[in-house]
Amino acid sequence: MDPPQPPLNILLVDDDEVDAITVKRAFSKAKLPYHLTVVRNGIEALELLRGGTFAAERRLVLLDIHMPRMNGIEFLREVRADPKLQKLTIVMMTTSSEESDRIEAYQLNVAGYVIKPVTFQALETIVATLSSYWKLMQFP
Repeated sequence: MDPPQPPLNILLVDDDEVDAITVKRAFSKAKLPYHLTVVRNGIEALELLRGGTFAAERRLVLLDIHMPRMNGIEFLREVRADPKLQKLTIVMMTTSSEESDRIEAYQLNVAGYVIKPVTFQALETIVATLSSYWKLMQFP
């Protein structure tokens, strides 16, 4: 039996309140140890990350593209240019299926690009996959 893992600190950057509730529900249902913080745009996310109020260890950012004030791609550019944040593990979770968005996100070193699922069951599968990925990579 594996020893219990410390909680994964997830920062969800998404302006859609329903999506945020659904993501939280999926992580809860998966019974994964996590702490979820939700912000509505890239500016809020940067303030949180740079202010040091978001746990420094075991961090994963789930990032939408289409948001007000600062979108996901703009946020990625800022993070990758910041020496203190550039190693963050970021997974795009967005409704955008635009190939140009996907290419730009990967050029900015995202760990994955996931189209938001239509059904809750599909989201549960994504959450389980993210959990497996995190364990496999043995992030601290």
